[in-house]
Amino acid sequence: MAVLPRSVCISSNLSSPIMGFGFSISNTLKLKSLPKFNGLKTQYGTSMGSLVLGNSKKVKTARSVNGIVCESQNTAVIVPEVAEATWKSLVLESDVPVLVEFWAPWCGPCRMIHPVVDELAKEFAGKLKCFKLNTDDNPSIATQYAIRSIPTVILFKNGEKKDTVVGAVPKSTLTTSIEKFL
Repeated sequence: MAVLPRSVCISSNLSSPIMGFGFSISNTLKLKSLPKFNGLKTQYGTSMGSLVLGNSKKVKTARSVNGIVCESQNTAVIVPEVAEATWKSLVLESDVPVLVEFWAPWCGPCRMIHPVVDELAKEFAGKLKCFKLNTDDNPSIATQYAIRSIPTVILFKNGEKKDTVVGAVPKSTLTTSIEKFL
């Protein structure tokens, strides 16, 4: 597996290229240490393994491994996005109650409530559908439901707005609101 450098160096002598770049080892200046990243990494080389044949004979195998590898198990999006194009079919025409979190990428409190909504989606799976709506990308829906502050969580049942919770509230507040409409 290829490991990315933890620091960046710039050379003052660009006359002797190394590996196709115009940098040299002499007169280098260490600028800044890069942070450790545990998500996606590039992987190059071969992966060794073994294969057991039908006659219990082990054969060593090697395969070429080139590409991007996801090392984090917690990168999956639990609560899907809803947009103007899918709003009617996913929210208004749903046969079960729907929780919609109105948020924006720049909103700090929205990032605080994301894990709570993710937990609720797992906890009420099959009884409640949960979606996130980016108010920057879908301003007409935010205007239609008078979203003035984010995060705002709205519960819908039978296509009608039933309850609204504004702000980054504890899980217990949202759970109480959800249980009223199940």
